[in-house]
Amino acid sequence: MTGPRDAALTGRVAVVTGAGQTPGAHIGNGRATALLFARRGARVLVVDRDGASAEETVAMITDEGGTATPLEADVTRPADWQAIVDAGRPDIVHHNVGVGVGDWARVMEINSGSGVLLGEAVLPVMREAGGGVITFVSSIAAIAATTSRRGNTPLPYKMSKAAVNALTQTMALENARYGIRVNAIMPGLIDTPMGVDAAAEVRGIDRDDYAARRDAAVPLRGGMGSAWDVAHAAAFLASDEAAFITGVLLPVDGGQSARVG
Repeated sequence: MTGPRDAALTGRVAVVTGAGQTPGAHIGNGRATALLFARRGARVLVVDRDGASAEETVAMITDEGGTATPLEADVTRPADWQAIVDAGRPDIVHHNVGVGVGDWARVMEINSGSGVLLGEAVLPVMREAGGGVITFVSSIAAIAATTSRRGNTPLPYKMSKAAVNALTQTMALENARYGIRVNAIMPGLIDTPMGVDAAAEVRGIDRDDYAARRDAAVPLRGGMGSAWDVAHAAAFLASDEAAFITGVLLPVDGGQSARVG
């Protein structure tokens, strides 16, 4: 996908974590967000634990005329967060990492604990600069027991994303006086390599059949969203158009979370 350019993020340094991706039929959330930020004029630090995948994203950005730098990093390590800060003193941090299954402690460490480390490294820099934007990628699983027709969300994942929501609201209120805005996006069922291709492989299900099941669980006509839906929400929250928005948990889910309540 290519798209129109504007100058909404010109002159800003944007960090996008999880900006590589696993192989799949469609683009992932982190890569789409990194591309869109660059199209909006940001200088993007593309962070991923897979350095080669981060370099692929950077190549896509530079091919479009944007500016980006790759950085291989593990967001569960404080030293790696310091390397992220040292690489660019970010104005924007879009934290897009997560695992869906695994040992409870590891899921919590990656999905929510890494956000605490983000704050420890990034907030002092943003406070000194007089402002900044942090956006976490949470999930509607944090507020909805069932997000598809496959049954309940795995408990460690749900707990980790609920913790992300709590972290978002607390961090937003504690840093509002510094001009720092902190929000979270809660995607629903999105057609990404992690959400569909990898999940179908783990379950031993045909990819297209699995995608059709997910499509059927989305109220809005058309079924699952794409990574570009998440990216556009991220670009809005990072821009001055959202200057009075902080502490928000924004569903991007085709109406799935409207079933709650």
